[in-house]
Amino acid sequence: MSNIYHCEIIDNTLLTDNIYSIIVRNRELARESVAGQFLHIKCGEARILRRPISICYVRDDEICFVFETKGEGTKWLSRCSVGQMLDVLGPLGNGFTMPDGNLIVVGGGVGTPPMLFAAQSAKSNVTAVLGFREAKRVVLIDEFRAVCDEVFVTTDDGSVGIHGAVTMPLEELLKSGKYEAVMTCGQIIMQKAVAELCNKYNVPLQVSLEERMGCGIGACLVCACATLSDKAVDVDKTAGVTDDNVVMSRVCIDGPVFDANEVVW
Repeated sequence: MSNIYHCEIIDNTLLTDNIYSIIVRNRELARESVAGQFLHIKCGEARILRRPISICYVRDDEICFVFETKGEGTKWLSRCSVGQMLDVLGPLGNGFTMPDGNLIVVGGGVGTPPMLFAAQSAKSNVTAVLGFREAKRVVLIDEFRAVCDEVFVTTDDGSVGIHGAVTMPLEELLKSGKYEAVMTCGQIIMQKAVAELCNKYNVPLQVSLEERMGCGIGACLVCACATLSDKAVDVDKTAGVTDDNVVMSRVCIDGPVFDANEVVW
């Protein structure tokens, strides 16, 4: 259930290259949170709109979220001090549905942090495939290694791990037939490529979509995205997507997690 909580900051750390990790303490918020959900954080009295940030992990009564400074709101957040109280609306949205079997989590860039919570929440063995632009953008690798059986890192420039995209190690893993499901978050072009691979190997995929959000509760419609209607989900998409079988869903309240087969890429 979503509520407004006043959460004490107990840690604020610069991870790398304008990417920060903040840990807050609130037992009730931690207890209510599910992997894939997000928080809507008030960033100072001067800013009306809250900032949506995915939950990175939950540990006892602590909630961690990781974000990149882009505008005035996230810059304000990055300067917050330990002991300061944050006004947090959450947890919001629909989270991941955890499968019983082996799982692959795929994260790209700043879409990587919420996949740590997914790995932490898994019921069975987890393999992580994490993609970044370059070495200075790589974050949370040790945290993933602590909860995953295997961790593969890719970088666009080859400065860390595998030189290339996340689809390279992902396809090799899917070929093995050992995995029951895949979950992913990151840029839309990456998620589309992951969806194509999962469809090729007939492995279910859940995607956490990233869109601009205003209200976070489904009222403003800023985060609308195209999805197939309930009737059309089981229809072969190769037959063509038409206006008759497409509906506009709200990422904040209908998602952010969707079955990949519902998404009109």
